[in-house]
Amino acid sequence: MKKRRSFEPGHHRKFLIIVDGSQESEAALYYAAGRIRHTSGSIVLLYVIEPQDFQHWMGVRDVHIEEETNKAKAMFRLFRRKLGLEGSKDVTIEEIVREGKKAEEIISLVNEDEDIAILVLGAAADAKGPGPLVSDLASGSTAGQYPIPITIVPGNLTVEEIEALA
Repeated sequence: MKKRRSFEPGHHRKFLIIVDGSQESEAALYYAAGRIRHTSGSIVLLYVIEPQDFQHWMGVRDVHIEEETNKAKAMFRLFRRKLGLEGSKDVTIEEIVREGKKAEEIISLVNEDEDIAILVLGAAADAKGPGPLVSDLASGSTAGQYPIPITIVPGNLTVEEIEALA
């Protein structure tokens, strides 16, 4: 595990957001953007392409990867637009697409980038639970393995409430 260096000379604090198209990922985005506006830093958007079992169908796998990569890029553009950052240099946003199991790829990225200081997740507000990633963090196989603090944004908050808290 790399030492966090986000406040050392030549480094800056990064907020990691997992992009998956859910409303809770938008809540995490709004919270991280608000924190950056008040305290500085940048955003890392991570989209993880979950592995599929295509076995001998490599052509199908390649098409799947290409489609998921295009979907990730579209979500990145949407997030920039929602924050009013299209073409803006006020907030730096890094966009990363990886293939693998989501929890493992998050830990791997955090271990590789010593400037990532906070993982921001949104929790779903429905009766089904907070969402698979938040549930995994609380009780799954990766619980307690994250080398950085995790902020969980409640899914029942409005954008205005999130911005007030950030």
